[in-house]
Amino acid sequence: MRHRIAVVGGGPAGLTFARVLHRHGHPVTVLERDPAPDARPPGGTLDLHAGLGQLALDKSGLLAEFQALSRPEGQAMRILDTDGTVLRDWRPRPDDRANPEIDRGQLRDLLLGPLDVQWGRGVTQVVPGGRDGVLVHFADRRQETFDLVVGADGAWSRIRSAVSSVTPHYTGVTSVETSLDDVDIRHPDLARLIGDGSVAVYGMNRSLVAQRNSGGHVKVYAKFRAPLDWHRNLDLADVEAVRSSLLALFDGWAAPVLDLLRHGTAFVHRPFYVLPVSHTWTHVPGVTLLGDAAHLMPPLGAGANLAMLEGAELAESIATGPGDLDEAVRAFEEQMWARASRWAKITTAGLERLVSPDPAEALVHFDQVQPS
Repeated sequence: MRHRIAVVGGGPAGLTFARVLHRHGHPVTVLERDPAPDARPPGGTLDLHAGLGQLALDKSGLLAEFQALSRPEGQAMRILDTDGTVLRDWRPRPDDRANPEIDRGQLRDLLLGPLDVQWGRGVTQVVPGGRDGVLVHFADRRQETFDLVVGADGAWSRIRSAVSSVTPHYTGVTSVETSLDDVDIRHPDLARLIGDGSVAVYGMNRSLVAQRNSGGHVKVYAKFRAPLDWHRNLDLADVEAVRSSLLALFDGWAAPVLDLLRHGTAFVHRPFYVLPVSHTWTHVPGVTLLGDAAHLMPPLGAGANLAMLEGAELAESIATGPGDLDEAVRAFEEQMWARASRWAKITTAGLERLVSPDPAEALVHFDQVQPS
């Protein structure tokens, strides 16, 4: 029997789930609210861990293609003091493939492959428990039924409410993102400052991080502790006003470090929200969640990796299991909750250290997680 399965969300979790099912010859419907793959910027770069995201790609049959696209040199990490002094300068060995980087857009295109994604299909609600299956309501007022609906639709999931009443809460840490283009040609001094991977500077309750993407593109993140409405007297659409506000916030830091903000082209506000560390729910037949929809945690490199592995594991359990769809999902949820809880604790503690009243905490964190 071929189950009618839909996954809501065309991010790393949903596409990995669909790609593994496709590999096993099982049909799956991918529902994505964006009207096209390039409807909005795909985001920055991801480091895919050998035992998580890379394992998921292996299950998808895409590991070799990932290795050809990824940037092992992007694992390099420099840490500076606020006066510009280099505190750490870690570079990977030539054969190090533990956490190579890949642009989110490249990863998306790799996972899309032959998948038939239904673009522009915004889901507004799912209603489990119907005689014919789970009823899916769309923004265009149409409806469809499925045997299983997988919510992989991110932090503000529309599917989550079918299994849980919990909503994300603000961590007290916010991020303002900007970008640099053609950094090696237009800003060679900053290119040297950043190196092959990332550079991070930590101060009291704030940090600046710059990370290379492919093609000379750099993402810069100003992170700081502040009330959610810290910008109430600031027009976030006014690039120069936001720049001036950030430069004032980081006043006194070394001029080359502040150039990361001075040369930024636009600014995007991204406050950090999380779900409770041990978020679980009473199993609901016909509906489950993956990734940020299930366990939103601080963005410290684990979220996408976990989401992809979860998608691959759920797909495998459905495609190769004994055939009881509900039992496969129930067993998957138990496994997901245990692992996600461990990582949520790790990333929550990591955020406390990386945006801390004591900048030395960030060095402690780096030394604990970085290979010797």
